[in-house]
Amino acid sequence: MEKERTKTRRMDVVLVPFVAFGHMMPFHQLAVALAKAGVRVSYISTPANIRRLPEPPSNLASLISFVAFPMPVLPGSNSLPESAEATVDVPLEKTSDLTMAFDLLRQPLKEFVATHSPDWIITDFLPHWTADVARECGVPLATFSAFSSAAKVYFGPPEFLTGEGLKRVRATSESLTSPPHWVTFPSSVAYRRFEATGALHGFFGPNPSGMAVAERVAKTLSASKVVAIRGCRELDGEYLSLYSKLLGKPVIPVGLLSPEPPKQREISDDKWSETFKWLDVQRPKSVVFVGFGSECKLNKEDVFKIAEGLEISELPFIWALGKPSWAIDDSEALPKGFAERTGERGKVCIGWAPQIQILAHPSLGGSLFHAGWGSVIETLQFGHAMVVLPLIIDQGLNARFLVEKGLAIEVERGEDGSFNGGDIAKALRQAMVGKDGEEMRARLKEAAAIAGDKELQDQYVDEFVQILKGGVN
Repeated sequence: MEKERTKTRRMDVVLVPFVAFGHMMPFHQLAVALAKAGVRVSYISTPANIRRLPEPPSNLASLISFVAFPMPVLPGSNSLPESAEATVDVPLEKTSDLTMAFDLLRQPLKEFVATHSPDWIITDFLPHWTADVARECGVPLATFSAFSSAAKVYFGPPEFLTGEGLKRVRATSESLTSPPHWVTFPSSVAYRRFEATGALHGFFGPNPSGMAVAERVAKTLSASKVVAIRGCRELDGEYLSLYSKLLGKPVIPVGLLSPEPPKQREISDDKWSETFKWLDVQRPKSVVFVGFGSECKLNKEDVFKIAEGLEISELPFIWALGKPSWAIDDSEALPKGFAERTGERGKVCIGWAPQIQILAHPSLGGSLFHAGWGSVIETLQFGHAMVVLPLIIDQGLNARFLVEKGLAIEVERGEDGSFNGGDIAKALRQAMVGKDGEEMRARLKEAAAIAGDKELQDQYVDEFVQILKGGVN
């Protein structure tokens, strides 16, 4: 039996994100938003991950507790490096081992919930065992998705994620290349052929953890009384409404949870100080930011093609390039002579980059990136022209959604997913300066006004909190 809620006291929730930064950061932003709305939050993760998260605003620190559970150790050949606590710390082939270690946090979570008796557990879709903890402790469960509503609709309700329902609609990779039959309005959100095989195996196929990703999603969705989505009706209303119908339960947009733009520049690193001085003298809205995050590990061929595209485009750019594992030193990370040929109009910074501060700079006018939903939202709030080159997981679906909405240009690719420097340059020039990109740039200005409307975005969180306070039958 679920515990009685006392109307007069402050509401308590427990957040359980998966150990990937594309999950932990949106949960962190949700924690801050809930705290602003007066909710007490316990954010569950591991020690190293918690140390990597930003400090919450000082006025909210008393409402947000970071609860560190040591990352469990797997036996034998499945063991992880001692410092590995997030997907960014392990090669792709070790992700299942990390997931299995993460799954062992079930018991510590149960003990914490039993002791603290929160009003809700708000879970990511991957830790399916939160459904068991919620049931055993008599606490209602909500799922929060850091993925877009378009991607969630595409994957569908639980009955089509496992068993016979799955076999009927997702039997082959070909079945992933068109919108599913439950989409009741015109949509282009589907995988390309070159993406479909990996998606079929990665999402629906078996893995060493013993439970396919789709099975995990089905279990958490089925057990949840409410599903929260990082989105807003002004941008993705038809997908939000359809997803609620598909699930037969409330699907609540919590707003875009945009990270706060910096109020002032605080850069102590000499390299970045010089880079910002360079940005200060560029024309407004003229510079392209290029960044593919820490989870997308570009191979040498792709890096060199992107470099070629930037060179051909003749546009000013700033490129935050993750340190490539295949390069012995920084000089090998780029084509020979690239830095000399583009040095006057471009900057390449290898390693960490203060992305939100770069995007907020008035010289920035566009972004070339992978279409991860978090990066979409970071870019959208500034109204930058978006050129998308999706690489993994849900990125292709987000890219199609953005193009469908007239908010992005996707780099043209061959049937096998190949692209060249000319394809990159063409998309960049169309987005930044081309006449045929004018309508997109106008739409982005409108979308930025929605994303930047703090009153509107805060209202979504307030509505979510009221639903949690009222309970959901």
